[in-house]
Amino acid sequence: MRIAGARMNGQHTLNASVTCRGVGLHTGCPVNLTVHPAPPDTGIQFVRTDLEGRQRVKAGPETVTSTSFATTVSGRGFFISTVEHLMSALVGMGIDNATVEIDAEEVPIMDGSAAPFAHLFAGVGLKTQSKLRRYMMITKPVVIREADKHVALYPYDGFRVEYEIEFDHAFIGRQSYAIDLDPDAYLREVAPARTFGFLNELAMMKANGFAAGGSLDNAIVLGNFNVINKGGLRYPDEFVRHKILDAVGDLFMTGLPVLGRLVAFRSGHGLNNRLARRLMTETGSWRIAEFPSEREQSFAAEVAVAAWAR
Repeated sequence: MRIAGARMNGQHTLNASVTCRGVGLHTGCPVNLTVHPAPPDTGIQFVRTDLEGRQRVKAGPETVTSTSFATTVSGRGFFISTVEHLMSALVGMGIDNATVEIDAEEVPIMDGSAAPFAHLFAGVGLKTQSKLRRYMMITKPVVIREADKHVALYPYDGFRVEYEIEFDHAFIGRQSYAIDLDPDAYLREVAPARTFGFLNELAMMKANGFAAGGSLDNAIVLGNFNVINKGGLRYPDEFVRHKILDAVGDLFMTGLPVLGRLVAFRSGHGLNNRLARRLMTETGSWRIAEFPSEREQSFAAEVAVAAWAR
């Protein structure tokens, strides 16, 4: 079995806490967010520090309560929206366990990508933990279809994403991208891809309570025929890369990194969450896989060499 990023055999958390401040894309409200290291087998826990009792919810497919323009998780009487970019950065950089403290109802949008979070994580580094990393190894195809859209997982030796989008817009049209992901590839090829929207839809979104904090600093905005942002695109196919970023974060709501091939056509948060929920019920389509830590591998190698020397 080949695992992209062989150093990820043990569970990982952060070496130290990281903090950032920004605004919510949809609320427009200022928000402070801190990601702390967490013990093995914690998963990703969100804590609303602005609420009495510091209300807490664990990321999971069943805690997702809305997928309209973003992924929202809810606890008892509270919610936290737009978690997908942060979730994407966590799993993309190989982090299994973390506690996310936030003092508002929406994760800050930062520059519209996952890169600010990923670089914060890379800056403090990861700590290898005592327990083995648990993977969701896909053993049978799992397919979700909705009209002309679909998303699916197939068995694969590693984690690969093959994604295709199609928009009725002259600047986007049909784009596809495929990538085998490990932390280096994620940071280089996926994390910087920004969210995007259409100028002619902005008024409608704002009227319905969305995109109050949206700007050219945190999203790609498209006019009828062009990109309005002065800096242009970070990649020629930045749109499909961002959809991969979203899908990686939405899939991590299962709580486990995946060993499989994710294939999607025109999927979004809703379909991604349906796939994550299906995985929780179709347990015969995957199994838990653990792999020896580097220390155990080194020890086994030493034993093998000593045995050969005798």
